[in-house]
Amino acid sequence: MDIVVKGRKTEVPERFRKHVAEKLKLDKIQKLDGKVISLDVEVSKEHNPRQADRSDRVEITLRSRGPVIRAEASAADPYAALDLATGKLEARLRKQHEKRHNRRGNGRLTAAEVADVVPGVAELNANGQPVAAEEPPETVPTTRMGSLEVQGEGPLVVREKLHTAAPMTLDQALYEMELVGHDFYLFVDSETKHPSVVYRRHAYDYGVIQLETDPLAGAEAGGAGGALGG
Repeated sequence: MDIVVKGRKTEVPERFRKHVAEKLKLDKIQKLDGKVISLDVEVSKEHNPRQADRSDRVEITLRSRGPVIRAEASAADPYAALDLATGKLEARLRKQHEKRHNRRGNGRLTAAEVADVVPGVAELNANGQPVAAEEPPETVPTTRMGSLEVQGEGPLVVREKLHTAAPMTLDQALYEMELVGHDFYLFVDSETKHPSVVYRRHAYDYGVIQLETDPLAGAEAGGAGGALGG
């Protein structure tokens, strides 16, 4: 298995590629997950001067025969961001490894158990930074991306991804959400067959939104989906 390092809107120097290979010990990773298929490292850079302390972002994606595990972090330089992301990846791998060897019932976390396994998770955003640390950009330029006009350099990032996934239960969706370290997880409910989103609310509470076609809507375009919250 090789480690694929790529940059998004930034160049990745050869020195950093070698550092990634030294930092991500494949033998250590394969001891925790012997079914690893690929390991991708994506480096991106935020050019907003007000975000200099977290201008470099590293996202590590591990794909195996089991669930996808993702860890991401931002710091003032890519080496520090890599250290943070690697630590998160190893912690999630250890958690999954221990879960496989201490399986109870069907081995899936319930919503009540997640708070015990991942303390303080609701206080962090998808980049692993405290929510209170985020600041709005100083200027508000307008950029056109396809059919959208984006105001400012952030926090809106237009990025399209297409995922293929098997239907799953709500408990499994919660477990998958914790593995990738996000505040929400999109899935197809295996019972209702509806597109659904599970998301983190206040403290350790969770919510779920499901979509179904309105038979009275006809061909008229509807509004945007319901906002997460409440």
